[in-house]
Amino acid sequence: MTQAETKVLTAHVPLPLANKVDQMAARFDRSRGWVMKQALSAWIDQEEERSRLTLEALADVDAGRLLDHLAVQAWADSLNTDSPLPVPR
Repeated sequence: MTQAETKVLTAHVPLPLANKVDQMAARFDRSRGWVMKQALSAWIDQEEERSRLTLEALADVDAGRLLDHLAVQAWADSLNTDSPLPVPR
């Protein structure tokens, strides 16, 4: 089995955060490095998805696919009522 190339990254983190990483490592019986890789991978995935969704939304704006703010606000306000409005289209 070939091991992937790696690179050491160093970061200064506040002690409370470092302590939480250590607690998570102990809870999962994993190394601190494993926890950090999991966290960094999840954050990068989240940011990539956020970027993708932003580009998709900007393409919708460019194509004129927009919703009226007041219609969305009225719909959101109606969700706590006995007769919620249909989702604006």
